[in-house]
Amino acid sequence: MRILLVNPPHTAIGSRIPDEHLPPLGLLALGGPLIDAGHQVTLLDAELGPLSPQEIVRRVAANRPDAILVGHSGSTSAHPTVCELSRAFRLALPQVRIIYGGIFPTYHYREILLQEPQIDVVVRGEGEATALKLVEAMAVGRDLATVAGIAFRRNDEVVETPPAVLIEDLDAYRVAWELVDLRRYSYYGGRRAVVMQFSRGCPHHCNYCGQRGFWTRWRHRDPRKFARQMAWLHRTHGVELFNLADENPTVNRQAWRELCEAIIAENIQVTIIGSTRADDIVRDADILHLYRKAGIERFLLGIENTDTSTLENIRKGATTNGDREAIRLLRRHGILSLVTWVTDFEEVTDVDFWRSLRLLLSYDPDQIMPLYATPHRWTAFYRSASHRRVVQTDQRRWDYKHQVLATRYMAPWRVFLWVKFVEAVLQLRPKALWRSLLQPDLAARAGMRWYTRMGRRVWPYEWQNFFLRERPVSDGPTLEALWGAPLDHLEIPSRISVRFRKPTTKAIPWRQPHGDRHVRTRSMNGTS
Repeated sequence: MRILLVNPPHTAIGSRIPDEHLPPLGLLALGGPLIDAGHQVTLLDAELGPLSPQEIVRRVAANRPDAILVGHSGSTSAHPTVCELSRAFRLALPQVRIIYGGIFPTYHYREILLQEPQIDVVVRGEGEATALKLVEAMAVGRDLATVAGIAFRRNDEVVETPPAVLIEDLDAYRVAWELVDLRRYSYYGGRRAVVMQFSRGCPHHCNYCGQRGFWTRWRHRDPRKFARQMAWLHRTHGVELFNLADENPTVNRQAWRELCEAIIAENIQVTIIGSTRADDIVRDADILHLYRKAGIERFLLGIENTDTSTLENIRKGATTNGDREAIRLLRRHGILSLVTWVTDFEEVTDVDFWRSLRLLLSYDPDQIMPLYATPHRWTAFYRSASHRRVVQTDQRRWDYKHQVLATRYMAPWRVFLWVKFVEAVLQLRPKALWRSLLQPDLAARAGMRWYTRMGRRVWPYEWQNFFLRERPVSDGPTLEALWGAPLDHLEIPSRISVRFRKPTTKAIPWRQPHGDRHVRTRSMNGTS
């Protein structure tokens, strides 16, 4: 089949930064097995430019694919764009099959298939094996109900097939790097860059995380094979910067150490940035020199909050002392710390913001990324917050950079000013300026300067949009009224064959809702 992978342009602030783009790893991961199975695969990365909707549709129509696979890493906030583009695809190519995948559609497939008739199939969960089986079924005209891990319409009903089996061997499917011109992608100050993923999942139980359940459980690739692929990308394509997309790559100390040692053995001079947990950094205090020698220059630490009770409520499983110690250890080894600080998990006041600022200053991070609590329907946090009012009903703004939950004691403009004030104090304090301008570590200095440049571009945009364009609603609906009932009982979309009984092979229909009620018949994995 002729397959077109489409990465739509995204409205997130980070995607508006010119000349700083990363290749769409998720779609490239689908392309590898499809190409190896003999299908003709093309990628349209509309983030580059970005392309206008008219140009995207023109290029899609010119390609004349049998099937379009569309998805985006920021799937919640990108969903409205996907819907608009897919409607245009259907008008231009009435016979094309449109397949939609990602985290958001995995859980909202019922609403998507009922509200967006142009979308034919939703892939639920990991896509490499499922997309391949789906395309092969389409190619030979086999009943789609035989493909596990998808949802589709039949006779005005939404049919959900049983969950697909979790991919145990991540090395079984390759990434189709040949679909992109890597010279067009750069990050972290103009360095030729790619996104890679050593592991999937996270064993921790943070109740707000929208990805933990999607990946089902933590797994990792072969460290030596992964290091060899990095070396090949560096030597063959000149890749200098590797952005790890892992939720938590350091879960297994031995596997992570093997990866660091394998990268060191390849003798390549590259920069690696990624995300991890502070407690893993503290655990690895004795091997952090290997982190740095392998090329780690910056780690994002999801400390999320400085209040102990809030950390307990969101089940972070971390301590404030551990967060401080991780930042100190990273600095000792020449690795920058970018910490995320999330507001609105609970009701906040001026006193809370002032206390957070004082504590963040005591943490002394190199960089800070302020975010807003953004509840996803498939998480436990959504259930606990379902009664709260929403101040942002535009789904395109549900990107963690916009306040979405109302706070009882503070108007949105006041929350915004506090968040910007905290960010400014942390980024402009004397220590931060010294690290950006005068510190002797050239790599760290370059990383600090790059982050400052990005801030200078983003800040004016955020202020202008908040006060002139994106006015929060004053009397918005509750979270549950906006999105629907919680789905945290369906958080895990894949099946682990060694731990669960084999599910039924019968497809499960969703019937057309009547008002707020619907009927679902389900029997799998021994539950009902």
